[in-house]
Amino acid sequence: MNNTETLKAGRDLLLKLHKVLVDFERESYIAFNGAVSPSEFLHQLLENPDLSWLRRFSTLIVDIDEMFAQKDGFSDDAVKTHLSAMRELVSVESAEADFRARYEMALQGEPQAAALQGEIRKVIGA
Repeated sequence: MNNTETLKAGRDLLLKLHKVLVDFERESYIAFNGAVSPSEFLHQLLENPDLSWLRRFSTLIVDIDEMFAQKDGFSDDAVKTHLSAMRELVSVESAEADFRARYEMALQGEPQAAALQGEIRKVIGA
């Protein structure tokens, strides 16, 4: 698989991981705060500092999508940069403490998230 194919496969898995993580946080939020509508929870995702750690995933996914959507194409360096960012994100090694704690808690609390993280790491060589 070349770098572009690797990035596309990693991006698709990252999107699945993001959904699992959002669902995990939604369940936790509801358990603590009571039921909320989807739009209310979306507002929480966008504004609540306790959920801001998830934005790293959504931001990277959007950045990758925008790169692939460029009318003039994209460079191999851009692909490599995004692969590197994805490796760093799922490795959790260089992340700040709050992000690392929240991500590790989600990985321990949601087996599907841990499985997807492992799959991403395998695909992108992390």
